[in-house]
Amino acid sequence: MAVEEPYTVQLAPEVHAYIQPDGGWCINNAGFVSDGGRTLLVDTAATERRARQLRAAVAAAGVPQPDLIVNTHHHGDHTYGNCVFMPGATVIGHENCRTETLDAGHQLHLIWPQTPFGDIEVTAPSLTYTDRLTLHLGETEVQVLHPGTAHTTGDSVVWLPGRRVVFTGDLVFAGGTPFVPMGSLAGSLAALEVLRGLDAETVVPGHGPLTDPSAYDATERYLRHVLELAEDGRAKGLTPLETAQQADLGEFAAWRESERLVANLHRAYAELDGQPGGSRLDALAVFSDMAVMNGGTPVACHA
Repeated sequence: MAVEEPYTVQLAPEVHAYIQPDGGWCINNAGFVSDGGRTLLVDTAATERRARQLRAAVAAAGVPQPDLIVNTHHHGDHTYGNCVFMPGATVIGHENCRTETLDAGHQLHLIWPQTPFGDIEVTAPSLTYTDRLTLHLGETEVQVLHPGTAHTTGDSVVWLPGRRVVFTGDLVFAGGTPFVPMGSLAGSLAALEVLRGLDAETVVPGHGPLTDPSAYDATERYLRHVLELAEDGRAKGLTPLETAQQADLGEFAAWRESERLVANLHRAYAELDGQPGGSRLDALAVFSDMAVMNGGTPVACHA
């Protein structure tokens, strides 16, 4: 079945969300804010082709090409396309996002070597912050907030208080399974409280359709279910894979990429063992277990 083409939704005169269905592996969302003179882009895309589509969508909205880009975290589906907007744009991110981007390099190429990513030059944030950063595009205030280690160690939330719109990055996967092995399960729960404190009306998730704050509740229920599974499985001496294979996902069974359960259990086990959030897990073991959960087929990049 062909994947629906990306589309732009105008959320306010100066704010647009860029949605890439269906939000699966490597199919992320982005967005842009413009005062007509300057444009800020929230995230890019996984391939050169998709990033050029995003660039065309900005132009179609009648606003200048971005001179500012905020990366919500370092994963390639949100950062690979940075290079398409160079030269001319300054990339902003949490200080850990810069470090992780440089350390990861062509990360998606390593996982999905057959995917036609195009001509990708890894472009890390050149302007970094630690806790929060406030930008002003005309009358529009843009707050960039670090919620702590959650999806990754270098997450950013982009909050527009005047419009009550929040770009969550991958703290939220609307209709998709959360993914925390590179961050923290406990930290992801804490990050949801940060999001709730913003009192947004419109939530632009990292993946999936536009939503509202009810998505926080669904995400929290899933994460707490993972924690309960981990506590029970670990007490029984089961591996994360054995626990995942025996698990009943219940209301979450229909969410995309359910194989992420075992990856999330790896992180939950690590935290129950006292490892700090963001500590390095065995990536080969994590992805190998996801392949087993996926019926023996490696997870597929849909970009």
